[in-house]
Amino acid sequence: MKKQFLIYSAMVAILAVGCAPKSEVKKEEKTDEAKALAFGVPKGNKLSAAMKRAMAWPERDNSWFIEYEVEPLKGDLAYEEGVVRRDPSSILKIDGLYYVWYSKSYGPTQGFAGDMEKDKVFPWDRCDIWYATSEDGITWKEMGKAVERGQKGAYDDRSVFTPEAFTWGGKYYLTYQTVKSPYTVRVIECVALAWADSPHGPWHKSEAPILSPSQNGEWEGTEDNRFKVKSKGDFDSHKTHDPCVIPFKGKFYLYYKGERMGEEITWGGREIKHGLAIADKPEGPYIKSEYNPISNSGHEICVWPYKGGIASLITTDGVEKNTIQWSPDGINFEIMSVIPGAPHAIGLNRSADNEKEPTEILRWGLTHTYNTPDYQSILRFKTWRKTFHSAKGESSARK
Repeated sequence: MKKQFLIYSAMVAILAVGCAPKSEVKKEEKTDEAKALAFGVPKGNKLSAAMKRAMAWPERDNSWFIEYEVEPLKGDLAYEEGVVRRDPSSILKIDGLYYVWYSKSYGPTQGFAGDMEKDKVFPWDRCDIWYATSEDGITWKEMGKAVERGQKGAYDDRSVFTPEAFTWGGKYYLTYQTVKSPYTVRVIECVALAWADSPHGPWHKSEAPILSPSQNGEWEGTEDNRFKVKSKGDFDSHKTHDPCVIPFKGKFYLYYKGERMGEEITWGGREIKHGLAIADKPEGPYIKSEYNPISNSGHEICVWPYKGGIASLITTDGVEKNTIQWSPDGINFEIMSVIPGAPHAIGLNRSADNEKEPTEILRWGLTHTYNTPDYQSILRFKTWRKTFHSAKGESSARK
């Protein structure tokens, strides 16, 4: 048993080094005795299950570990009763101004208990995508609509929401979610794309979704119930959410959240995973990766380039929630840190020097909060690296 454990530990260490950025590679692996000493195991003691798991951990420094706080915004994006503003996109800095796009709707929600053809089911129902600008990232001016819902009968006639922004080849792109009316429990959600020559538009929408659920499960009966299934299908059989496109290695990597038909609660929370689709150009076509799903946890997509790979902040759901992960190829991710919670629906500041250090792009950005069950507003967050702990008044000097 001990021999098998040592072999497993060695394999984990080798894989970890192979997947880690250069700053994470250790020249020498600690012996088991040194590891036990580092974990405070009394000399000669046997290893508990927890310590056996710890012995197999890859070695990490604390450069990926952060804490955070949030603060309200000023100007037009301050909380407004009766108005939903949520799901901020990445922040782009253009000619000295910060730009952000977000979901906006009005009025309270009735949920699925009302008339799903006429009422408002969720705060993100009956949304259009709006945008705002700021000189300092704190006080914002709302500029108006960017992308509106489609005409009745169109694939996006009910709601367009959860935008993400990127630039390429002198053009501006928005990816976002769409819903076609009526908003039923079993409704599917797709991903669409819009592009413009200016951040102020006009925006041209894709004629059809660029990404859709696999829909390869099978519902049980005709009742509008998403938990009654004969088969669940793939991780994204019901909905595709939270799109984010990253230009990467000469391709365009579209990261997204998948929801499954008959979704269950697992030992880590909701059954949510992330997927990837890749295209040769921003407009697509996007082909789902043969390695999907690429995460076993997560909610909103938050990804950024770092050291020739892709970093990902995993939040909210699953056994690896509240972790920052990194992948050398944008597909195979390893945990780099476990953090005490994280802002939700993050809008990253894409003007940051994301190569400076692993979490530099997280130093400040936008998030949202539930002011009431019906209304949300956008907030600013900031983070900082935490490398040691000290009590109030205690010297922080390190010898």
